[in-house]
Amino acid sequence: MKKNKTKPSKQEDELKINGSMVKKNLVLPLSLFLAGTLQGANRPPVTYPRATCGDSAVSVNWEERLTVTVGPKDADIVGANQKAIQAAVDYVARLGGGTVKILPGSYRLRNAVYLQSNVRLLGSGNTTILIKEPSVITKLSADSDWYHQEITLADAQGFEVGDGVWLRAKKEAGGGETVVRRALIARSGNRFMLDKGLRDNFWQRNEATASTLFSLINGELVNDVVIENLVLDGNRGQNERMDGNYAGCIFLLDCNRITMRNVVARNQNGDGMSWQVCHDILVENCTSENNATLGLHAGSGSQRTIMRGNTVRGNDVGIFFCWGVKYGLAEGNLVEGNRIGISIGHRDTDNLVFGNKIIGSKDNGILFRTEREPGYSGHRNRIERNQLINNGEEVAIDIQGGPESLQFIGNEITDTRGKAKLTAVRIGPDARDIELKDNKISGFTTKVDKK
Repeated sequence: MKKNKTKPSKQEDELKINGSMVKKNLVLPLSLFLAGTLQGANRPPVTYPRATCGDSAVSVNWEERLTVTVGPKDADIVGANQKAIQAAVDYVARLGGGTVKILPGSYRLRNAVYLQSNVRLLGSGNTTILIKEPSVITKLSADSDWYHQEITLADAQGFEVGDGVWLRAKKEAGGGETVVRRALIARSGNRFMLDKGLRDNFWQRNEATASTLFSLINGELVNDVVIENLVLDGNRGQNERMDGNYAGCIFLLDCNRITMRNVVARNQNGDGMSWQVCHDILVENCTSENNATLGLHAGSGSQRTIMRGNTVRGNDVGIFFCWGVKYGLAEGNLVEGNRIGISIGHRDTDNLVFGNKIIGSKDNGILFRTEREPGYSGHRNRIERNQLINNGEEVAIDIQGGPESLQFIGNEITDTRGKAKLTAVRIGPDARDIELKDNKISGFTTKVDKK
């Protein structure tokens, strides 16, 4: 006689996963396991990390790392130019990272010091000074096409193998200038080989020139670097102007997690510190002064920059938010004696300017720049608890372009010069949703001018 089998209940035959009922006898897709969807599944924590090949996510806090000293004497590498410093940087990087200690002295540079990932460049304070040698310029005496890797100079006097150079030429159409940065690596008379191909045309008809120009410290495609306790002098009076999109006392491009601390960047015929498309940059307790263009240049596309506790003095613009600079912080800086104190513009959104002291700016203490149309402006920025003292010939804070949702909260805006006509805050006609709250304004003929 057959016995009737009891059919399992629906509840016994199913398993609840992330709120969904799944048949027990089904094979679960691998993606469910990889996504951690099984309830109660937690990855065990790393309690005792060990150095493991290829694992960069977890590291050991080693008590000692490699340190190599550089100096004019009594150092691991003896020398007082960029060659000695570069040799130390490359050696330390080759062994996985560590510190290059630059001893007291004046170091004369004919090319940049090129950074490497996981290397700390540590000076000895104000006694470690890197100085740029005077620049020379000449025309090219032969055309070089974009696929060439050499140039011919009209006058090679002042050019040496190993030099950093800028090649410039007017663009064929649309105005502007083509700029390429290279190094001279070989020579026959007035012909020099370059470290890399040109990838742009440099023709005599476009007034192509070569100049011995470079940043003192240059970093491209490097990560996890520290630069601290040294002085960088651009020798402004003996060097040509350099566009801050390509150079500075320090110039960074496509880098991550770079710290600049207790660095003096001065006398550059261009920017003091410039970083382009760089993320999680920290500039702390530095001084950027007497530079021809921008003191601190948070460049295009840079995310989550922190500029804290710096002195930014005597530049054209003190702190410059370039294009698409987002989620940044400028906190506790002294911004003094610049033409413009802080400048914010093209799609620079969601930044906080907090607790800075902005003094004696010639044109404006804070400027929101005019842009092509409102959609290009810097929205959702917060300006909070700053002191603005004696800024501007006409306007201390000028909100131009079409920014939206700006907050000005708890700022002290004062002027003691007794000017006959002076406005504290001017709001342009395209600006929207500008909040002014708990600000203390004194010494102005007009507190707020809404166009």
